[in-house]
Amino acid sequence: MDYFFWDFDKKCKENGIQIDWFFPNISNHGNYPKLTIHEAGKLNVENSFLQFLEQNKPNYSCIITHFVELCTPFFSKIKKLSKAEIIAVDHNPRPLHGYSLKKRINKKVKGLFYAKYIDLFVGVSDYTVNEILKDFGFHLKSKTKTIYNGVVIEKILVRENRNIVKPSFLVASHLRESKGIQDLIDAVSFLSEEIKDEIRIDVYGDGPYKNQLMERVEQNSLGNCFSFKGSKANLNEIFFLYDYMLQPTHMECFSLSILESLAANVPVITTNVGGNTEAIANGKNGYIFEAKNTKALTQLLEDVYLGNKKISINTRELIANSFSLPKMIEDHFQLLNSNKF
Repeated sequence: MDYFFWDFDKKCKENGIQIDWFFPNISNHGNYPKLTIHEAGKLNVENSFLQFLEQNKPNYSCIITHFVELCTPFFSKIKKLSKAEIIAVDHNPRPLHGYSLKKRINKKVKGLFYAKYIDLFVGVSDYTVNEILKDFGFHLKSKTKTIYNGVVIEKILVRENRNIVKPSFLVASHLRESKGIQDLIDAVSFLSEEIKDEIRIDVYGDGPYKNQLMERVEQNSLGNCFSFKGSKANLNEIFFLYDYMLQPTHMECFSLSILESLAANVPVITTNVGGNTEAIANGKNGYIFEAKNTKALTQLLEDVYLGNKKISINTRELIANSFSLPKMIEDHFQLLNSNKF
């Protein structure tokens, strides 16, 4: 989201709109020094922002929240302190099998009490918008909108040729259980010995589940198949080195790594969760399988590795047309124009 924050701020300033940003901490990398940032310090961001509103009484026209829980007392408190329109952007994935009954009821109650204080709900995929309605009530449909995430296409190196037989694979993911990489390890363990002797999967990322994943690799004697590369800041320069990206995730909102991989002309093999199917057309720019279905993933890996299945199109074109950062910025900027901010 860094590039979005930087470029959205620039777009607004070019049109005479000043933005105050409220973050947990001050950051000095990239273009953050150009932003007007208010650091939360010892408070959480929500309480820090409310304190700022109460003490300074700024005349904001619009307040936009990102990565903030929806339909909580926080939004009613904002309305008591400000006349600004409130736009809440939802980036949050949902559990594979949904919330517990208790949590579903709790969200419905919150929707009844606090949704009225939010003027517009923005989901980063159609899936997200549908989940907002399921969570807080279908009466909110008239004030929901989808704005897809976008990527900086120009900074992503492009693969020119794709290996049809014996392709190379990467995973680019935070290493936590919900990302389903344990399913990928199990799926590889079911491949024939001939394929296991040759297939190579590089895993980029770090996280709390790394040790468990590495142990699973060793338990299945797959040390030659998987290589854990750690976190890399320059994945935009790495995707193009591979033929396919693997993302066996159990929960997703709308994946930037999928978009970046497609922009590098690297098809994606992923699950049918979240907004994945809004970016991946099965058999055209990647393959979709049911989350946690390791046997289906094993079959896909075998077919792709042996060349029985292949993706021929340039996957970058879809991203350039529909999921670029400039389009994302323009769509968000139009929210301000449409509401006459």
